[in-house]
Amino acid sequence: MQSSGASDVSVIPGLCSRDHLRRARPEASQRSLPVAPLLDAVEHNIELVEEVLAGINAKRAAVKFGASKALRILSERVPEALYPHFDSFAAMLSHDNQILKWNATLTLANLARVDSEGKIEAILDHYLDLIAGPNMITAANAIRGAVIIGQAKPHLVRRIVLRILRVEHAEYATPECRNVVIGHALRALEPLADLLPDRRVLRLFAARQLGNPRPATSAKARKFLKPRKKTV
Repeated sequence: MQSSGASDVSVIPGLCSRDHLRRARPEASQRSLPVAPLLDAVEHNIELVEEVLAGINAKRAAVKFGASKALRILSERVPEALYPHFDSFAAMLSHDNQILKWNATLTLANLARVDSEGKIEAILDHYLDLIAGPNMITAANAIRGAVIIGQAKPHLVRRIVLRILRVEHAEYATPECRNVVIGHALRALEPLADLLPDRRVLRLFAARQLGNPRPATSAKARKFLKPRKKTV
């Protein structure tokens, strides 16, 4: 489900404070225009991807963020059309604009399933560095994207999981922000658990969060530790 705001790339189930939320989201005047017509046009004519990419450099914020969001959604639908531009998205991981960085983070993750050249492996350390902070939403999106990458490339799962678990020691604006991201990590790690030969490292991580001062996070830890039903 997609919303029309440029800040919809935030996937955090609750934020550490309203002040941090206001600072993390773009002003209303900067939010992107509806992208549905643009998506339809590109899906009918893949050659238009180049024009959408050019839109990221537009001076008008609505055009810039609209193009960025459209590319993210296209990476879910037609990743093979965006894969030739992988390096452009990788460069955006260091972009000063947080919204462009968030969208690029998820776009790159979606490209993992068509990554025949091992480009994800080449940038994975840099990608996972985003989890360490200082921006909470950037970290949350990197965790979400890392899980998508792990599902597409199971041989990277252990490497990804070990980096996500470092969130306990990451530095964000406040300790409460870290507790929010820990909760997000607990939820995000569930789909990777079955791809590990040994889940003990994940269960130990969850056990340490049973006493987390953030109720939502401690609840996620309890849920994570519940016995899992075996699938036939």
